Order: sequence, then structure tokens, then C-alpha cells
Amino acid sequence: MMLSYLRLYSSVLDRSSPPGSSAVASKTRCEYVPVRSAPPSMAPHGFGNHRGATSDFARSRRLRFKRIGEGISLWLAVLLMLFVHPLYAEANEADNVGELHFVDGQGQWQEPALVLDSEFDIQVSGLIADTRLLRSFRNTSEQWREGVFVFPLPEKASVYGLTMKVGERTIEGKVQPKETARRTYEKAKQAGQHAANVEQQRPNLFTARVANIPPGETVSVELKYQQPVQYQAGVFQLTVPTALTPRYMPGAPVRNAPDQWQGGWAMPTNEVPDAGAISPFTVTPDDVAADSHRAAINLVIDSGLPIESVSSPSHRLATSQDGQMFSIRPDGGGILMNRDFVVRWRPVAGLEPSAAVFHQSWQGEDYLMAMLVPGENGTMALPRDLVFVIDTSGSMAGESIRQARSALQAGLDTLTPRDRFNVIQFNSQTHSLFMQPEVATGNNLARARRYVDRLRADGGTEMAPALSRALESASETEDGARVRQVIFITDGAVGNEAALFRQIRQQLGNQRLFTVGIGSAPNRHFMREAARWGRGTYTAIQSPSDVDGPLKTLLSAMESPVLTDIRVDWPGQETGKESFPRRPGDLFQGEPLVHVVRGVPAMGELKVSGRLPGGKDWTRTLDLQQAASATGLHRHWAREKIDSLEDEAKVTGREPDKAGITGLAVSHGLMSAYTSFVAVDSTPARSSGVPMESDNLPTLLPAGSQAGMLRYPQTATSAPLLIALGLVGLMFSLAIVLLQRRTLS
Repeated sequence: MMLSYLRLYSSVLDRSSPPGSSAVASKTRCEYVPVRSAPPSMAPHGFGNHRGATSDFARSRRLRFKRIGEGISLWLAVLLMLFVHPLYAEANEADNVGELHFVDGQGQWQEPALVLDSEFDIQVSGLIADTRLLRSFRNTSEQWREGVFVFPLPEKASVYGLTMKVGERTIEGKVQPKETARRTYEKAKQAGQHAANVEQQRPNLFTARVANIPPGETVSVELKYQQPVQYQAGVFQLTVPTALTPRYMPGAPVRNAPDQWQGGWAMPTNEVPDAGAISPFTVTPDDVAADSHRAAINLVIDSGLPIESVSSPSHRLATSQDGQMFSIRPDGGGILMNRDFVVRWRPVAGLEPSAAVFHQSWQGEDYLMAMLVPGENGTMALPRDLVFVIDTSGSMAGESIRQARSALQAGLDTLTPRDRFNVIQFNSQTHSLFMQPEVATGNNLARARRYVDRLRADGGTEMAPALSRALESASETEDGARVRQVIFITDGAVGNEAALFRQIRQQLGNQRLFTVGIGSAPNRHFMREAARWGRGTYTAIQSPSDVDGPLKTLLSAMESPVLTDIRVDWPGQETGKESFPRRPGDLFQGEPLVHVVRGVPAMGELKVSGRLPGGKDWTRTLDLQQAASATGLHRHWAREKIDSLEDEAKVTGREPDKAGITGLAVSHGLMSAYTSFVAVDSTPARSSGVPMESDNLPTLLPAGSQAGMLRYPQTATSAPLLIALGLVGLMFSLAIVLLQRRTLS
């Protein structure tokens, strides 16, 4: 190999020499330049020969330095080519189609080893769904493994149990402060003990770590959590998240991040310091084992009401009925974890709940939950200033942008000549159709439809500038007879949620923000919380066929709120009983009020009052003695109080009450932003001399997304090879130019 490079160097020199001369002779001639003096008659007297000799000497020095530069350039090219050879071999070995290398704890690349299985058992009773989620990590390699998996849960999930299963042994987990749980887990991992740790990154995003999985064995982690069932416009809905849309991380990179548990594709930034913890690698089903990343789901609904129909906008269902109880699972068995599982059920017509009360006694305390659906609908449809904001970032590419365009077109169809509107799109930049909201004339609507049809998805998700423009645009008019509304259509794939919530609160003014979630795995936490901070509602669209129903319900409800200035009075609440939410927002058509309180026995009456459109007062009372028995209310109350404490911190701009939240979560056995679950087997399984590798398991790319959203681990690729080849070409080009110039001179 070295001889071939030297021959190449010699051939370049040969080609630059005159015919019949050798490379050595050519090099010798470069050091000798004949002196061409001016004729004596043309030189100044006494100085002609001296000046000519000086000029020739300087020219000779310049040529000598030029020859040295040529030699250095050529030898650098030779060294670069020697460097290219191993890069070429490495790139050749790495380009194996369908074979994914995962990142281990030392930043090295390794073959996929862990197979991930998931099983959801869900029991719905009243307004609470209780879930047992079993994650199994099966080690198919010859080495001990640690599995790290970032996964979604419902945005209002209350995680209250962790159990680790190793063979025939079962180890119960405990809630500890997050830092303590990390130290406990790391100590057990180093000691060779089976250990599991689950912690919350966002209210809907969690990380599971399982240490010391033996070769050929399986370690399972069972999580227990509950979530409220959504009820709106006469339809119950339950969502089981299984996939994550890669989030956009705004801000400048931070190189020295304090968190040592970063394992994702994103670098921490000054706006999202935990970016590495919330950015798991995203791959296709072909990149993992054939039986990995599958989920079995079994759902039992016992709502206490006769059910007319059960459906799903996301999957085909297999259902069976036993009286008022329905058993539901996906048709065909297990499903790929690349699309959220959504189930809807509708009570028999005429039997839709208008009010319900539930009661639980836990550790000597009474907990009550009440649901109330106002019966009167608003009849005053005021003219509106309606601003549509549509996300056209790269995460919306594929099916999501088509759903978003359909939703926006449907929104345009609801406008009347009394309304004014605007359309704003955003990705890395923000652009609006009009400078300010324009009257919904036929010409303006036609222009808007053409504009929407041309929208394409690409770039980053810079949401803050779009929010600013939308809220400023909607607030420009001071006409009190108009309703100012913003519809935000997005998948919510951002990492800086808290900053955006603060922005909404600061800029909202006398407006309402409604969010429409797009895609098979939207960031529901952001969407629901943004709507709550914006005094609006959240609507999810699962597929193109699902656009009409939920969107029509939303647009109809947006015409006017059903109930404003809501007040909830529990008996004895003046004695300091805590109920949540503390400040109920406006209710829109078909939307229920759900309230929970601690310390109030199931006696007396609950009074709810408010104001209807037009200023008419509205009042309802509920007999608490009719409360039905329920479980999990204390956890729902604790979750609501934790959310309230975090909201107070956001509003005041202070740090949350970490001690208060930690104490509340530990006493109710809940995971929170400051507490985690950890389980440790006391018996060491791996001896200290046996190594262990770490796998950061990927999530599957959400269905309908384009390949551009894939986030692979940065394996050895041909990029260094291409860079080196470019440098080689540059060096050779420079050398040839210099040699040609020498020949001409």
C-alpha cells in the first residue's frame, strides 16, 4: 500500500517534468534559475549588475519556498490517504442495512441485545381507569445487560406502584426522593444486584432502568398507574400512549450538562437542559427484533351505565359484552408500539350522565369526586376574530400535515361574513397569510384555502414566535362584541413546555386558546395544559377519518361558553377543606366539570353556580349521600394538588415547593417530578469481575411519520471518509496547480 502511494507521488513529479528528464533532474532544475540581466545600456551606471543579481536571488528564494510547499502538500496527501484506508474499512463494516447499533454507557457501539415486551391490563370504573403495565426486558446476548427505556404515559397518570420480577422472585419497589432513588439504583447496579428505577421526566414522559439482566434471561418491571377517563359531548374516551414523536429542542447547546443520565439523540440546551433525557432514539419496526416493541392490551369497562357503542379511531377492536361490562382488545392480538391506542364508548341515548358523585375513605380521610354536565347550551353566537395557527415543522411531515390541513380547511368552512380570520404557519420561521385578521369574504376564504393546500412540513418547531404573533394578532381589535379565539393545530413535539405555558399566561389577555392535537402520538400533556392555561379546550384527531367528529364538536362549542364565573361550594369547605381545581375555568358545550375534595364526608349537598351567556345565573345542587363507592380518589386528589403547587410556581415565577411536593408524593405513594420508584434485589447476581453493557432502547417512529423523523444512534458512518477524501482531493489539486505554475515559469 505504501509503495503504491509513493509511485503515485513519483508519477505526479514525472508528469510535471520536461520530456526526457527525470524527476530528480526536474527537482534539481528548480533550484537553479538562469540570470537574465538587462543590457548594459539600459541599466543605471554602476548599479545594473548588482540590482539584477539581487532580483534573481529573491526570485530564487521564492521558487525554493514554493518547491518546499509543493513537497509538503504532496506528503500531506500521502498521509491523508493512509488515514482514509481504515476509515473506508470502518464505514464499509458499519453500512449494514437493517442492523442497528445501540449506545452503551461508555459511548461505544454494540449490537441490539434486548427484546422489549409490554402488556397493559386496564380496568375502568366510573371516571377512573386503573392500569397494570408490565414491561419485560429479554436479554438475547451473551453478556449481562442494563436496559434503559424512555416511554410515554397518560398526561394525568398517577403512578403508584412498582414491582420487579426476576424468575420466581418478586421485589416491591418504594417511592424515594429522586436523588436518593438514583443513588440506590447505581449502588445496586455496581454491586451486581438486580435493580429497577422509574422516574418522571415530564408529566407524560418517564424513564425505566433495569440493571443486571442475565444472559438469556428476562427481567420484568410492573407499573401501576391510574388516569381520569375523558368525557365530553356524551362520549367517554381513554387513551393508552405507546409512542413518542421526537421533540424539537430550542436553545443553544450546553456542553457541560450536570445530569449524568443523558442518553438520547439531543444535546442539552439552555432552554431544555434535560434534552438528552427526553430524546430517545426513534427507529422503524425493521430496526428492532421481530418480536420486540409489541404490546398486548386488555381493557374492561364497567362504567355503571348501559353502553350503546364502543369504537376506536386508531385500531380495529375485538369486543365482548357481559351485561353492562365490556371486554376490549385490539383485533389480531398484539400491536406495534408506534400508535397510541384510543377507545371511545357512548352511553345509551337518553342515559348520558348529567351528574355523578363518588366517595372513598382512605387512612381515615374522606375523599369525594363530583362530575356535573350543565344542560343548557349557549344560544348567543357572537361574531369572532379567529386565528388559525398550524404547525408545519419537520415532525408534522407525512400523515400529520395532511390531517392538519384537513382540520384547518374544516375550520375555514365554519366562518361567516360576520367573522374575521387569519392563518399563521410556523416551523423554523413564522409566516401569516394576512397582516391582521380579515373579514371572511368569499375571496379571502378562497385565498386562504389555496394557501393551506400549499403548506408543507419541514424545519424546526419554533413555537414561541408563532404564539406571540397569534395572540398579538387576535388582541389587536378592542371590539368587545367579538369573541377572540386562537386555534393551535400541532403535534406539540417540543421540549420547552414550561416556558410556553408562561408565555400563554402572559400574553393571553381577553382571549381563548384552543389546541388540536395531530398525529398518532401527539404530546398530549402540552396540548391539554396549553388549552387549560389558554382558557380553552383540547381536541385530539387520530386519523384523517377522525377529523369531522371531534373538530365539529370543538367548533360548535367555540361559538360561546356554556358556563362562566363558576363557583363550587362543598359543605364545610369554609373550615379549610382543599378542593381542586381551585379555580375552575369556563365550561364549553358538552364539557363536564370534575372536582375532587379531601376531608368532606358523604353528607349534605354540593352547590355549583355560574353564569350563562347573556348574564343569566345558573345553579345546581348534588346530594352527596348518593355518592357511589370508588377507589383511587386519594391519588387523584394528591395529583391535582401537586399540579396546583406547580401551577402556583409558574404563575409567580418561583421555584416549586420541592419539599411539599416530595412529602405529598411519598405519603400517597406517587411518582412526581421529585420522587421516583426504585426496587432492589438484596441478593447479588453478577460477580464484580463480570462486565455489564448498557442498552438505550429506542422507541418506534410514530405511524404516518416520514423517514426524516428517524433518530438513529450515531454509528460509524462514511461521513469521516467523505471528509478525508475531500481533503485529499484539495491537496492534490493544490499540488498540481503549483507544479503547473512551476512548469510555466
